[in-house]
Amino acid sequence: MPLTRRQLLAAAPLAAFAQTKPLPIAALEIWELHGHVEKVRGINAQPQVNPLNIYDDQRHKPYHDAAEGVPASLPVTALYLKIRTGGAEGLYGPIDREAAIVVQNQLRPFLLGKDALAGEKLWDQMYRSNRHSRRGHFLMAISAVDNALWDLRGRHFGTPVYRLLGGPTRPSVEVYASCLGYSLEPEKLRVRALAIKKEGYRYQKWFMAYGPGDGPEGMRKNVELVRILRETLGDDTELMFDAFSGWDLTYVLEWAKQVEQYRPRWIEEATQAEKIGSFAQLRRSTSIPIASGEHIQGRWEVYDYLKEGALSVVQCDPEWCGGTTELVRICSLASIFDVPVIPHGHSIHAAQHVIASESPGVCPLGEYLVLKMQNYYHF
Repeated sequence: MPLTRRQLLAAAPLAAFAQTKPLPIAALEIWELHGHVEKVRGINAQPQVNPLNIYDDQRHKPYHDAAEGVPASLPVTALYLKIRTGGAEGLYGPIDREAAIVVQNQLRPFLLGKDALAGEKLWDQMYRSNRHSRRGHFLMAISAVDNALWDLRGRHFGTPVYRLLGGPTRPSVEVYASCLGYSLEPEKLRVRALAIKKEGYRYQKWFMAYGPGDGPEGMRKNVELVRILRETLGDDTELMFDAFSGWDLTYVLEWAKQVEQYRPRWIEEATQAEKIGSFAQLRRSTSIPIASGEHIQGRWEVYDYLKEGALSVVQCDPEWCGGTTELVRICSLASIFDVPVIPHGHSIHAAQHVIASESPGVCPLGEYLVLKMQNYYHF
């Protein structure tokens, strides 16, 4: 006769359940690390358009790489969060300084003594502990703690986090080349785009340098960027573009009308995140897919976008949206609306574990900021 559940549990070795005992948090520590990185000054410093650029005194001048870069040893500082228990420890970083302040002053005393293995409970309690938790620096702090706790649990159970999340769903995770910082000067643009393609990237994202404050000439350059890349790379490379909230609806509609023929894979953050209606109208008005999410925080905000039909791609970042735990919830929510989640790549570790554990239909890609990642994990 088959054993009942009670009989099965009674017969199981106690050692099999030993790891389910509480693991009290003994300390949360912010580590500030200092060092130097080797960089080249004078090149790869192309600024992107941003919301302040509508003001004449806040707009950057047209950028040009120096003829030759100058090697330099530059100081670098980074903050990491370490969570200690009597056994396993968790580490995550670099984290934003604003988040570290909240962790140190508000979340640390609240979390001491609580069970590091009770992830859902801890996330919910952190979220309920402050009236401002739904966004901003407090949610960034929750994100840092949540990611460090996932690292701790992976170490405690001796397995990668993507396995704890249900994965793997594929042998590797494809990423797109995010080209922030590279010069947009036409000839240098062509050379760099071809080099990236040769490295094996099937997707490239480039960052717009001009916005409404730059007038017709700025629009011409923004359209020219798309044309040059499509003609240089051909039809077998997907091209994405990022406006970093520096445009408005009227501006992006005109840009979209002129570049639809070049089939961009998406236009990202065409305007500021709070303008959900503008995103919805834009999506109805162009064949170009609409992406955003870097500055959308938490599943409730994502739901507001999705129910309005405002997004073709969700790009929430586990550094800011509520951590690994919340990003998984956002993936489930987005799948209901048949909208893919391609997490923003401010960092990459937490995002890659989530992507690796989700269906490729839900999370098809990750973002790799090529220049940033050369030094971001220096420590």
